[in-house]
Amino acid sequence: MLVDLFVPCYIDQYYPETAKNTVKVLRRAGVEVDYNPEQTCCGRFAYNAGYIDDAKELGDKFLHDFTGDNSVVAPTASCVAYVKECFSELFFNTANHLNFKKLVDNIYELTDFLVNVLHYDDFGAVFPHKVTVHDSCGAMRGLGIGREVRQLLSKVNGVDLVEMKQTELCCGAEINFKVNHPTLSEGMASHKVRNAMNTGAEYIVSTDMSCLMHQQAYIDKQGLPIKVIHIADVLASGWE
Repeated sequence: MLVDLFVPCYIDQYYPETAKNTVKVLRRAGVEVDYNPEQTCCGRFAYNAGYIDDAKELGDKFLHDFTGDNSVVAPTASCVAYVKECFSELFFNTANHLNFKKLVDNIYELTDFLVNVLHYDDFGAVFPHKVTVHDSCGAMRGLGIGREVRQLLSKVNGVDLVEMKQTELCCGAEINFKVNHPTLSEGMASHKVRNAMNTGAEYIVSTDMSCLMHQQAYIDKQGLPIKVIHIADVLASGWE
């Protein structure tokens, strides 16, 4: 099977190892991965800021870069949920409507693709740490997933998974929310991180690096003894 890899802009710029580990994990599952170096942002941040014309321009490019002929897989629930939910508005009754319809049923968040499409969940990974899961809004509300990351973690050697309280609460990571409501955004991150720390976990694991980036900023600011890690990085641990 050949899939097209979509790497969100913030992973490309700040966490390239997570993108590389996504490729590593997909190949371990028997998938051939194609990466289009011309890809850019899907337009989520512009859309959420109200710049609809800019979001549409980026969406047009996204539909050019990812035709939907192959399954598109991304290590992010938020951007995938955005494409599925908002492209229908942006491209309704336009020349790109059929292209959107072709793509929307063939784009997947990584854990969803591994568990529900490939039915592959045991990578022989080794990660001897206590972890807890942050369910991002994009994963839980946008895509209706959450069981998948837990199933994958259950097969990782050495992982001790403990659930935090109020896992369904938002962490306040959306960039425009952070800019317009910084105090509230930081308060939400504080609540989420404190819930995670109360489990005794060493790491917060998620499908969304944007959420983890936000939480890591709060952790660093407060000097707290907990770390964040993307599920792709966990699955790629302990084997070559």
